[in-house]
Amino acid sequence: MEFSDSLEFGHDDRKAIYEYVERHGAVDPEAVRERVGIDPGGFRHHVAILKRDGRLEEVDEKLRVTIEAGTEEEYVSEDLEFHIRPARQEDLAGVVGAIRQVAEERTYIEAESVADEIDHQDALLRHNDIESRMFFVATVEGEVVGWVHLYAPEIEKLSHTAELTVGVLEEYRGHGIGSHLLSRGLEWAGSNGYEKVYQSVPSTNEEAIAFLEGHGWETEAVRENHYKLDGDYVDEVMMAVDL
Repeated sequence: MEFSDSLEFGHDDRKAIYEYVERHGAVDPEAVRERVGIDPGGFRHHVAILKRDGRLEEVDEKLRVTIEAGTEEEYVSEDLEFHIRPARQEDLAGVVGAIRQVAEERTYIEAESVADEIDHQDALLRHNDIESRMFFVATVEGEVVGWVHLYAPEIEKLSHTAELTVGVLEEYRGHGIGSHLLSRGLEWAGSNGYEKVYQSVPSTNEEAIAFLEGHGWETEAVRENHYKLDGDYVDEVMMAVDL
């Protein structure tokens, strides 16, 4: 399901079911039914339609929003085996932990804001009439070691753009994980109608800037003294790539 699809449900109860699941990430069906106050027969009917229309799916006896984002891919680099796949609600703690660790190491302000938001909302993926949020994760032995995140406001004049953050835990760098994550995120963005992806980093994060430049990103603007880090003013480097 593309994030740009119109969220029209045809029935208030159906919309209420979808919105509750979307806000909570993955929910027991009976908990949803009780929360929205629908009789069992009507609830089953509406859920069946939401599943048929590709809006909801049931995994491990939990309802969740359906987001078509491909399958899991396996990679082997020297002595490391890692996987890249669409994130699931169950990855939330691992994603937050990875983002916070990378943000602390490399002063990644935008990523830190993402971690705060998903931790506060307790929902990893979002798809509603205000915003859309998608994650892919890299895992080693089932543990999240990296992520790529795309965010897009559902505003007509900005519907062709998405903001991206990407990062890999320091001990797993040098194996191509970041490049594979970035490629997967941009591939998904392109297939879902986005024309430009952007992100902002402090000018002191030279590693992130070099990484993006090495993958064809360009600096579109610099905002002087935009950040204040440890008492010092630091420029914001605004980078983008056309798809």
